[in-house]
Amino acid sequence: MKLLLLVVLVWTASDEASADAENVTDIEKPDLIMKKAEPDLSSIQQKYKNLALHGRATMSSIHKDSNWGYLGMAVNGIDGNPDTDLYHGSCFHTHTELSPWWRVDLLESYTIHYITITNRGAYGSRINGAEILVGDSLTNNGNSNPRCALVTSLPDGATQTYECGAMVGRYVNIVLAGQTEVLHLCEVQIFGEQSPEVKI
Repeated sequence: MKLLLLVVLVWTASDEASADAENVTDIEKPDLIMKKAEPDLSSIQQKYKNLALHGRATMSSIHKDSNWGYLGMAVNGIDGNPDTDLYHGSCFHTHTELSPWWRVDLLESYTIHYITITNRGAYGSRINGAEILVGDSLTNNGNSNPRCALVTSLPDGATQTYECGAMVGRYVNIVLAGQTEVLHLCEVQIFGEQSPEVKI
């Protein structure tokens, strides 16, 4: 009789555990959630050229510091130096304004696969909400081109790579659309290749 009772108890507990397992959501089973792998920057650098190094940069305004002068020029974003200290002279920095933007002209259209940005080492949250745009139009200073990525969050001094899915364009913009803010970054790398010629 005791053996029969034990078997019944084990069988009941097993059924309850199975039912519980079926009701567990993916949120409760983190090992089952598939996360998209972060692009490996070293592999990207081996495969593609940094097109930004040969571009021409401009932006909506340039911030002037009464002690340091005009440190935050647009070209600083494509100088190949990812130093995140603004006062070392290798970051760009706008005034506080509505929808500040920065743009690089690659001088011809390229197929853009990845864009990597390096945030300033202080006040990094200012970049949150920025859009990275790629296209061939200068309408609205290039700020109407298609979006490659949205910067949701980037810590102070951090570097993040965004995949553009082979977008084609001559201009790459970074804009804080609709925000009254300053825009600053310390390096923008644009990885891509020449676009195939269109035959008519």
